[in-house]
Amino acid sequence: MCGIVGYIGNKDALPILVEGLKRLEYRGYDSVGIAIIPRDRIIIKKCKGKMKDLETSLKGKDISESHIGISHNRWATHGAPTNINAHPHKDCSGDIAVVHNGIIENFNELKKQLIEEGHKFKSQTDTEVISHLVEKYYKGCLKEAVLKTVKDLKGSFALGVISKNKPDRIIAARKESPLIIGIGEGENFIASDVPAILKYTKKVIYLEDGEVALLTKDKVEVFDSDGNARNKNIDVIKWSLDSAQKSGFSHFMLKEIHEQPKVLKQIVSSRIKDGSGLNLEGLNITDESIKGISDIIIIACGTAYHAGLVGKYILERFTNIPVWADLSSEFRYRSPIVNKNTLVVAISQSGETADTLAAVKEAKAKGAKILSICNVVGSSLVRASDGVLYTYAGPEIGVASTKAYTAQLAILYLLAFYIADKKGLLKSDSKKSLLEGFKNIPEIIESILGKKNRIQKVAAKHLNFGSFLYLGRNLNYPTALEGALKLKEISYIPAEGYAAGEMKHGPIALIDEYRAVVCIAPESFVYEKMVSNIEEICARKGKVIAIATEGDKGIENFTKEIIYIPKIDEIFSPIVTVVPLQLLAYYIAVKRGCDVDQPRNLAKSVTVE
Repeated sequence: MCGIVGYIGNKDALPILVEGLKRLEYRGYDSVGIAIIPRDRIIIKKCKGKMKDLETSLKGKDISESHIGISHNRWATHGAPTNINAHPHKDCSGDIAVVHNGIIENFNELKKQLIEEGHKFKSQTDTEVISHLVEKYYKGCLKEAVLKTVKDLKGSFALGVISKNKPDRIIAARKESPLIIGIGEGENFIASDVPAILKYTKKVIYLEDGEVALLTKDKVEVFDSDGNARNKNIDVIKWSLDSAQKSGFSHFMLKEIHEQPKVLKQIVSSRIKDGSGLNLEGLNITDESIKGISDIIIIACGTAYHAGLVGKYILERFTNIPVWADLSSEFRYRSPIVNKNTLVVAISQSGETADTLAAVKEAKAKGAKILSICNVVGSSLVRASDGVLYTYAGPEIGVASTKAYTAQLAILYLLAFYIADKKGLLKSDSKKSLLEGFKNIPEIIESILGKKNRIQKVAAKHLNFGSFLYLGRNLNYPTALEGALKLKEISYIPAEGYAAGEMKHGPIALIDEYRAVVCIAPESFVYEKMVSNIEEICARKGKVIAIATEGDKGIENFTKEIIYIPKIDEIFSPIVTVVPLQLLAYYIAVKRGCDVDQPRNLAKSVTVE
């Protein structure tokens, strides 16, 4: 959940490490640190807080130039966020420094053993056992020491290791936690994610579980867990550093909300061919296998799970296949019924979500076919899947997911249409009509973004409410969940999403003049029922904010706080109705002075359970 950056080359390492960590701030962290080796000695600077705190501590310090270093921003798991618990961590001698993402599950056992052997610990972290294990096994070869160390570790890890005795190399290792290697000219890098190193190189190697890498300034070697050399492909990143910048927007989140039409246009142009043909390159499922699918299970976490809930409605409606949407964190603990005819659709923006990866492993063990919907090429989820449908949404820096969500929805719609078509359930005229409606979505979202001033005004009137309730029906029940999640993620206002039909089964007790109720009521076959819910809220003095279709004057009888969306086929309404909810959450959070891009306690990629 935190970030690693390492550098070895001919340049001064310190500014490269600092800049790289800044580009990983979106991942979420509470402390930060760097280790460099100038003149055959390790210097470590670390502190609780943000990058600005580290930079302040470095000002005025006479630190000699170093051509090698590792750095880290930490999100606390074992041990509170303190200066001592911040990474990097050293061994007893001070000769070895380690940065680590992940969780070492057997660290207490290892720590007890190392203390009995005479090692002295300074922190409460699980990571510190790694530096002492490397010290224990070091006999002149740093790579061999790391290979032996990782065999003792249970859990997940991405590691960067340096030693003053070997100032010409970095050793990296990974298991169930992301780590990439950047290949440069006379310099090489390690990083948790591409933006950290994109300024310097677009060539990357994706380390796989169990692999250990040795980096010098001129060479990268990769080995399996037994020390055997591995041949690795070098991938080229296709997006630019500019796409990971704010580009004049005040926050990454606002920029990414505005990028949604562009992302959806790209999906339209790449996935819909010749007007009515579908290109699901990467699906890797034969027509015969599609006809043999007995059930579909969608697994995901957070926002991706809400996309999966919409996918359940869409897939069942068009494919006549039973569909379940399950939280990844619950899936593997409930003895899921899965077989060779089950299609498991795993959704993750990063492709590194620990719970989703574990759920995929469980499903594969039971014989299911795995299809991933993912944004990151070469991620762990992609490598574990039988097929992949990339969203190609570009880097999403804001912690609160926006464009990844609508891109995931778009892919789920096309998947439903594709399966229905292959099963002979979609008539040509229906298919043509659906795809034409799908193509109109980017323009409709652009029109909503063009009226964001109206949403700003609504936000200004409601930013001091103590709590929010979001209600939706049918396809827009998941939209209610997503709208509530966005608000509480970035504004810290308690918010709950409910199926509107459930209101009378409990939530109605909460409604009074101090609670805002967001009602998602576009034109649909359940519109009248949604209006009945709104009447019940008004009768109890609830403050209604309505999402309604342009031309709906009747809604004005209940509230003046209306955010209108253009008319659209109700089947596509979840992709459209979520956009004003994203903006509403954004403007409320900004007006409350919250850190929109880096909300407290949250990380972009949850890479530990």
